[in-house]
Amino acid sequence: MINFDRQKVVGWILVVFATVFIVYFLKVRLLGSGPAIENKEWVQFIGSIALLMIGTMNVRLAAMRERRRRGQSE
Repeated sequence: MINFDRQKVVGWILVVFATVFIVYFLKVRLLGSGPAIENKEWVQFIGSIALLMIGTMNVRLAAMRERRRRGQSE
């Protein structure tokens, strides 16, 4: 049976998608030439930063919970 921590997996998914969007936004939209950046895009950028922080918290909390569980079983 495969044993995986759902909280850690979801956290990493959030981190990866948020990082990809932040890199895209910085490289293509902010540093590239093109039409002006709209308010909607700024909201998406700020939202992706929030997702990055939430994903990081999920990964760290899953690791803390795993350490605590290992400490109790020993």
